[in-house]
Amino acid sequence: MAYKINDDCISCGACAAECPVNAISEGDGKYEINADECIECGACAGVCPVSAPNPAE
Repeated sequence: MAYKINDDCISCGACAAECPVNAISEGDGKYEINADECIECGACAGVCPVSAPNPAE
């Protein structure tokens, strides 16, 4: 399952900078992960200060 960013996102950009496949981009009010590009590595979750990225259910 690809990761998904929840509404706790504070738009800091830490996740996008850490993503090795550039699957994260700035969306409307929060960052978004392209599920087709996400390789499920969890790098984004490891650097997020508010634990916004989580495995999609």
